[in-house]
Amino acid sequence: MAQAKINAKMNDASKGKFTRTLSMADRSGQLLESLDQLEMRVEALREEATAMEQERECLIEMIQSIRNSQEMRSVCDGTPSVLRDHRCNGKHINIISTFISGEREELSLTASRLLGRTLTVSISVDTIRNDQQEEALKKATAIIDEIAGKVLEDMEEARKRLQALHAACVTDAPPVPLDQKFQSVVISCALEDQKKIKRRLETLIRNMDNAEKTIKMMDNQKVDHSSLTNGK
Repeated sequence: MAQAKINAKMNDASKGKFTRTLSMADRSGQLLESLDQLEMRVEALREEATAMEQERECLIEMIQSIRNSQEMRSVCDGTPSVLRDHRCNGKHINIISTFISGEREELSLTASRLLGRTLTVSISVDTIRNDQQEEALKKATAIIDEIAGKVLEDMEEARKRLQALHAACVTDAPPVPLDQKFQSVVISCALEDQKKIKRRLETLIRNMDNAEKTIKMMDNQKVDHSSLTNGK
């Protein structure tokens, strides 16, 4: 009789424990499901913030391009200029020339206002890196900074080196020789840093192309002006 009571109590205890375990498992499953959903939202937030960060960079580049463009200078003296095609983040943006003399100050003020408002937007998406990725990013940044600092000394050589660095960042077969040493450095970087390095190189190359176009346009205008002067 006593043994029967003991066995009954053990059965009751085991049933209670089994019930509690199921309850904890259910609760754990619900929490895990909630965390999975939150993880998706966190990643979506980072992607949206990164897209906004790129849009901010693109806007700043476009505004500065207009401020420094030959079209802006042409407005000052009423000299006609051509329509320029600007490319940013894979998009073509036409910068329309204005030919009315005396409007340069208003245009400059508007551009400065837009740039100032754009700079008030602060977006930061930090990348989680281990020690190896941190060191690789420093090396990649130093290599790019060194070339960017020598652009004014030899623009053509700097362009070739930047193109070689960019070729090391793309998966498709590049049209120019790639820098294998730089490629090994970039591969060691975090994935988000690899994308940022590629974007920075694209921006530098694009800015050099735009600067070269502006220089050629100014040289052509000098030649035309000289021809008119000699003709008189």
